[in-house]
Amino acid sequence: MRNLKLTLAYDGTDFAGWQVQPGARTIQGELATAIGRITGEKVLPQGSGRTDAGVHALGQIASFQTESVIPAANLVVALNDTLPSSIRVLMVEEVALEFHARKSAISKRYQYRIYRDTICPPFLSRYVWHYPYPLDEEAMQAAGGRVEGEHDFTSFAAVDPERRREQAEVSNVRRIYSSLWRREGSELIYEVRGSGFLHHMVRNLVGTFLLVGKGTLRPGDLPNIIEKKDRSAAGATAPASGLYLVEVEY
Repeated sequence: MRNLKLTLAYDGTDFAGWQVQPGARTIQGELATAIGRITGEKVLPQGSGRTDAGVHALGQIASFQTESVIPAANLVVALNDTLPSSIRVLMVEEVALEFHARKSAISKRYQYRIYRDTICPPFLSRYVWHYPYPLDEEAMQAAGGRVEGEHDFTSFAAVDPERRREQAEVSNVRRIYSSLWRREGSELIYEVRGSGFLHHMVRNLVGTFLLVGKGTLRPGDLPNIIEKKDRSAAGATAPASGLYLVEVEY
């Protein structure tokens, strides 16, 4: 038995997220189908985390065990020949049997892109949040670091009524190692690295920072919002199109 680690990049626009869902097209489902066609095995590759519908990845990690003897380099070619062009396998590595894409991860890095010019090029519209309206970008940059450290991020977690009891039993404490905004040409980019992230957490952080940029909140309000542990205290959820899973560290 071999344990394989896959590094993936994908355009999440046309998918219902990572996780397999009945009647929906997902990244995990497409990958499982491709592996099955190549190896003849029925496997469900495990991802480092569940990216939401419309969210992209530059460095998602998946792992699965197989009895196939196909060399890793050949598997990269075979998978990319089988998968849709919006999903690419960048690397396949043989790893120890105890390695697990999610359980073995120690940190993740996400990026969020906001396009600031008046007209968004059509070839970028799927991959950014187009927001051409006035923003105090310096205030947003000042607010970024206010969420660093270990906190209970309940205020930035999606509320799922069907999973409320399950969520109540799971800790929402996460450690953010770095959180910063920067300008690159026409784009305002947010980059955050942490031990882990709650459902919609990065998009909810971005939506809250946007309120700082609009003057509705001040940078100093972020610690108070965290302390409240109340989703209604934070901003709206930013669109999925601007979010990327950049890297998973092990």
